Amino acid sequence: MKRNYLSFAALLMGAMLWLACNDAATGSNETTGVSSDATPVLTGQSGVKDDDSQKDVVKIAVGSPDHTTLVKALQTAEYVDALSNAGPFTVFAPVNAAFDKLPAGTLNDLLKPANKDALRNILEYHVYIGVLRPEMLKDGLSFGQANGDNIQITVKDGKTMVNNATISASIPASNGIIHVIDEVLLPPTK
Repeated sequence: MKRNYLSFAALLMGAMLWLACNDAATGSNETTGVSSDATPVLTGQSGVKDDDSQKDVVKIAVGSPDHTTLVKALQTAEYVDALSNAGPFTVFAPVNAAFDKLPAGTLNDLLKPANKDALRNILEYHVYIGVLRPEMLKDGLSFGQANGDNIQITVKDGKTMVNNATISASIPASNGIIHVIDEVLLPPTK
């Protein structure tokens, strides 16, 4: 029995030495999560490499040139891993131009570390836990969002709106659905 523990310990130490040498050779720094070229190392669910499966809501947003501001906000709020999980999630995803409509300085203020809670509240107002397919978004319905507040659906002249934002596209994902919107949804003030 003692011999098995010694063999296991030797194997474990060898594996740790191999990992340390491999990290040194590749320039990776496991402790800081930053490679030598200052590129963040993805960890958690968002760091899983899978080019074969359908993309999750985060990977779809990351791949969209129209959602770079949303992705930056998700990274700042540390929500990338949460939205990369199984879900299911419905994400109302504002395009970059929607963020440009906010009052001057609002986005920069929200991206400051001191305002992380306010940013998280706004981002959670864009997420419904469950899948709301386009045919489920009927006029007059209200849905409770991840932050605890409700959104209102309006359908008029063939356009579906969530609060004052128009849904321009709906994209299925492996862990839910994304509805592309033209406005940032702001939670009601309390």
